[in-house]
Amino acid sequence: MTDTPELDRADIAQLLDDVRNSAHRLRAGLDGLTDPQAREPSALPGWSRGHVLTHLARSADAYRWLLTLARTGTEPGPRADAAALDRALREGAGRDAAYLVTDLHRSLDRLFDTAAAMPGDRWATPVTALAGWRHPAWYTLHRAHRELETHHVDLNLGHTAADWPAGYVTRTLDETIAALTARSFPVARIEATDLGRSWTLADAGPTAAGPGHALLAWLTGRGPDAVVRSDRPLPAPPPWPQPPVPGWG
Repeated sequence: MTDTPELDRADIAQLLDDVRNSAHRLRAGLDGLTDPQAREPSALPGWSRGHVLTHLARSADAYRWLLTLARTGTEPGPRADAAALDRALREGAGRDAAYLVTDLHRSLDRLFDTAAAMPGDRWATPVTALAGWRHPAWYTLHRAHRELETHHVDLNLGHTAADWPAGYVTRTLDETIAALTARSFPVARIEATDLGRSWTLADAGPTAAGPGHALLAWLTGRGPDAVVRSDRPLPAPPPWPQPPVPGWG
């Protein structure tokens, strides 16, 4: 495992603020959600809005489990595996809107309480994602932020990729493009025209350019490549998200 970077108190506070702000926007977007709306299709194939809300709640529980492990050094009860999460998703998706929204709020509140209780010296503690890759505990906050912003769009309730905060877009593009570069994604260059940022991925291949949020939507499967300018046809991005590169182990 490589050396784990350390974040100071200001870095952690900013990360928590980012996640809280995303959660606040999501809460506002769910105000007045009805039972019929909860059962309507989301933007994710085969998933209703109820599926997405249940997934968000169980993801928050998973991140809280990891933070508790990092803080105490002891597993806080059995960890939900992929089968258990799939079962929870199917069981939760059919519940009424009030239950789904309350369930999500409670899971997020518990996550924030756990994060607030973390001693500063435990944020660098390595934990393991369910997929098997390792990362420092503070990276759970990035993962939570990504879940909230991405799935808020997936809910198809008026929140779009254009509403993503610029800081989120820039950081997630940095990470996503680094992962794609390490996996030889056949694009030479990506240019975020509104952010003044560009990334070189390879010596040859097409160049993709457009607003940062449109590029991120394309790379994460949340938008068509038709809104991205290119000098030749663009390849289809691989499933997202990929483990961060360089990783921690």
